[in-house]
Formats: sequence, structure tokens, C-alpha cells
Amino acid sequence: MRFHSLLFWSICLLGSANALAWGADGHRLIAELAEAQLAPAAKAEVEHLLGQEPGATMVSVSTWADEVRRPAGAPMHYVNLPLDDCNYVRSRDCEDGRCVIEAIRRQVDVLKSGAPDVERLVALKYVVHFIGDVHQPLHVGLASDKGGNQFQVRAFGRGTNLHGVWDRELIAHRPGGQSQLLRDAGALGPAGDSRSSDPVKWAGASCVISRSSGFYPEDRRIDGAYIARWDSALVTQLALAGRRLAQTLNDALMPKR
Repeated sequence: MRFHSLLFWSICLLGSANALAWGADGHRLIAELAEAQLAPAAKAEVEHLLGQEPGATMVSVSTWADEVRRPAGAPMHYVNLPLDDCNYVRSRDCEDGRCVIEAIRRQVDVLKSGAPDVERLVALKYVVHFIGDVHQPLHVGLASDKGGNQFQVRAFGRGTNLHGVWDRELIAHRPGGQSQLLRDAGALGPAGDSRSSDPVKWAGASCVISRSSGFYPEDRRIDGAYIARWDSALVTQLALAGRRLAQTLNDALMPKR
């Protein structure tokens, strides 16, 4: 019984690791894309805030929100919407304010405020991370399968779940590696409503992707055809996350007049 209990909790812990959006590589890529698009004033303020932790960069802090995550704060990394409705309704979808949309809004407000630098640094770390999260399609997913975490699939020679595929596997196994993915995302021109500054719209677009026909493979296999079909969505979402993160920081850190 002791062995089975330990095995059960080990599986639970491994399952919880699958809930991290984009994985470390995706978040770092988004931060690198955004850093290259910062306006001079915003870049200077980002460097000022990061200077409180010698050696810190946007890339290095992009995974901080996952590293310090506690169960009570986990809902701030995602929002669940109904199967047939990608329109966010706060009273229905985030009544207590603990979802990624409201988390982004709160942290951006702190970043814009006259709060002490130590608080604004924490807000910066959250903003960098949460804007990445909301662009992962399964972080605007269904409560019924925990954003794809309970949808088991076969991918790259092993069993996993659809959330894990989008978090890590599609990035880790992409031809050309992360350097090519960074180039492809960086070269992507404006796509969709790329100038949108509203996390509600960002979440809605992610929801549309995760509800699209074929996103959940009927045969539960992530094969070459699935990868080829959804590669453009992967690249686009990463590119948009980087562009919108840069835009958000440019707006939030604009010098006060």
C-alpha cells in the first residue's frame, strides 16, 4: 500500500508539471522576441528594474512565475471558457479575479504605478510570463479536461497529453531547433489583431485555436500531418506574444509627463 501511495503521488506531481505554459523554452523565446522590440525608454526602465537582481534579464525571469508557483496561484496562469463560447465574461469565467486575464491587468497596473521598485520588479516578472501564458491555446481551454492535461495522446514515440505537446514537444522537436523557431517568429509580419492591447482579445483568439476542428486529434496521435497543420499557429502565437509583450511594456513604462 505504501508503494502504491508513493506511485500515485509521483504521477500526480509529474502531471502537475505538464501544466506549465509553453515550457521554459517557449517563455524564453517570447521574452527574447519582446526584448528586441522594446522602445529605448522602456528598455532602460526594464534594465533599471532588473538591476535589483544582478545578472537578471527578461529571458532569465520569464520562467520565474512557474518556478515560484503555488497551488493557490495556479489559476492565474489560465482561464477556462465554455466549449461553444470564446467570449470572456468575468462574472462567469473569472468571478474571483484569479485567472490570467485579470492577473495581467493587475500586474500591468502595478508596473504603471508609483509603487516601490521591488514591487514593480515582481509585476514585470509576472507580466512577462502571463502574456506568454495567455497565448498558449490550451491556457484558454476547457475545465472539463483541465486545458488538455487530461487528453492523452501519443507523440514523438511516447505517451503524453495534449497540453504537454503544446507546452514543450512541438517546440523541442521542431526542425531547425529553437534558433530557427526564433528566426521564423521574428520574421513573421503582423498577423491578426497584432496591435491589440486587450488580454480579453488575446484570450479569445487562443480559445478559437483550441476549439478548431482537428486541434484535438481524433486518433489521439500527434503525427507529421498534425505537426505540419498546426506549425503556423505555433509560430504565430509565439510571435504575437512577443510583439504584445513588447507593446505592453512600451506603453506601461512610457516616461510620465
